[in-house]
Amino acid sequence: MSWKMAANQALSAEYMNQNAKTLEKNVYGVPQEIDTEIARLKLLSLGVGIDTLTEEQERYLASWQEGT
Repeated sequence: MSWKMAANQALSAEYMNQNAKTLEKNVYGVPQEIDTEIARLKLLSLGVGIDTLTEEQERYLASWQEGT
């Protein structure tokens, strides 16, 4: 089992336990915030940081008119 799969399973089990009263009996994907946190921690362990978008980049991504 890979570290990511084990981390996903552990954090997902914790999430289910904490939210048991509101979750229906169903199959759920791993919540995005858990998957993102695992990726962030793995990158941190490798000494890699995550860039944040500048205001200009966010504007570009939000507009279909930019760059055309």
